[in-house]
Amino acid sequence: MKRNEELSKLTSVKEWDFIVIGGGASGLGSALDAVSRGFKTLLLESHDFAKATSSRSTKLVHGGVRYLAQGDVGLVKEALKERGLLAKNAAHIVKNQSFIIPNYTWWGGIYYKIGLSVYDFLAGKLSLGKTKYISKSKTIEKLPTIEQNHLASGVVYQDGQFDDARLAVNLTQTIIEKGGSAVNYVKVINLLKDDKNKIIGVVAEDQFSKQQYQILAKVVINATGVFTNDILNMNNPKHGKLVVPSQGIHLVLDKSFLKSDDAIMIPKTSDGRVLFVVPWHDRALVGTTDTLLENESFEPRALEEEISFVLNTARQYLSKKPTRDDVKSVFAGLRPLAAPKDGSKSTKEVSRSHKVIASDTGLISIIGGKWTTYRKMAEDTIDKAMQVHNLGNTTSKTENMSIHGNVKPEQVDRTNHLYVYGSDIPAIKALQESNPRFSQKIHPDHPFTVAEVVWAARNEMAETIEDVLARRARLLFLDARAAIDSAHNVARIIAEEKGYSEEWAQQQENEFIELAKGYLLTPYSPKVINLN
Repeated sequence: MKRNEELSKLTSVKEWDFIVIGGGASGLGSALDAVSRGFKTLLLESHDFAKATSSRSTKLVHGGVRYLAQGDVGLVKEALKERGLLAKNAAHIVKNQSFIIPNYTWWGGIYYKIGLSVYDFLAGKLSLGKTKYISKSKTIEKLPTIEQNHLASGVVYQDGQFDDARLAVNLTQTIIEKGGSAVNYVKVINLLKDDKNKIIGVVAEDQFSKQQYQILAKVVINATGVFTNDILNMNNPKHGKLVVPSQGIHLVLDKSFLKSDDAIMIPKTSDGRVLFVVPWHDRALVGTTDTLLENESFEPRALEEEISFVLNTARQYLSKKPTRDDVKSVFAGLRPLAAPKDGSKSTKEVSRSHKVIASDTGLISIIGGKWTTYRKMAEDTIDKAMQVHNLGNTTSKTENMSIHGNVKPEQVDRTNHLYVYGSDIPAIKALQESNPRFSQKIHPDHPFTVAEVVWAARNEMAETIEDVLARRARLLFLDARAAIDSAHNVARIIAEEKGYSEEWAQQQENEFIELAKGYLLTPYSPKVINLN
């Protein structure tokens, strides 16, 4: 993944079969699917891959227990199949995770055991394990920090857990390895049309050099998630609003709040939603909310009432009660929901299933969906595009396609933080051994090393501090204070790798610290970390 090489293809290729706009789950999936069928494919992302929604999920690969309760069996069955496929195709990054529902009524254990047995049944041969009823004492043994007052029993079920932004990087690598092209920080600013008002390409602008490109393609896919309306607006200013953003926030706490490898699932909170406490990279991730917003943003911010809701709900179920001071990082993400036709404000009942829409101009838009079903969404998108544009009937090849980094599950050592790199681990270790400086930690409290920053800059198209600390090494999401403290050194490492000036590094540092402060709930001033 070298950005200059990908940029050069924008001028060397006369016409693409597919241009995919958007480098999140649906865009990356669509580009990989098109490539798998032999199409010449280009993906353009205006920021970094997975910059918005696709790096801000609850880190679950799941069928959706909530949708089963709503009776949406079709969606759950599809998602459970995709969960099983992803666990095979990206075993280094997707893990089988035990979830425990703590029951505070005598009937809760029976009710959830029956319901989740249906969940297991729907997964069929791709099931991750059977649901079990456990006693109060066993629940406490497995979850030592659970609130014990009135606790009656527990129900254990299996689901998937992953690292969303790392999967996005791996998908980008796979697209390029399979002969496609993908480039970040290239923004589509207009659509090209012929005299019959049919789309024949895009005008795109490199966000660093400001150079503009006219790029021709047989098909343009709009896979921009919560920003779908922006591209639809370029296509037809009178299109109407098809997507509304719903915000979900997550608080990251120290692992002491969840002294367990099992996750907690609270099936019904005070507002009727689900709340998760999930172990993730040696932290406890707590979320999520569901708040309908008027406007979308690349850097959404948690609302005060959302923070209070998550903290208050967590306090009800954890014996160690979290406060604002305990929050290591807070991040918000936006779900791209199909706009409710009745104009209602509730998002609880809006289905998470996806829709593929073809415009009169030939533009194909994919809306809705979630990370778990990204592959099926992509397959449906390319199927529709081929049908609308008469591109034959080649079938998708992604169902059993191994994603970059994939290794056998038994080869994954999750005690080593490098596990998310999968088959790239030996190369990173070799980098650490090639230079004593490269084996140094970028922050004393975290395992990430200088080698990972170098690797991200050289091989994963990381162009900024944020690319490295938010989406390659995830430090911003795990501990925003530590990310702020690491910014100075990370900026200089990237500048050295890419031949940039000290002025560039200083500006990067300032911009990142300003951004990272939005992930904190309490004020903080940077500390300087000395690397030898």
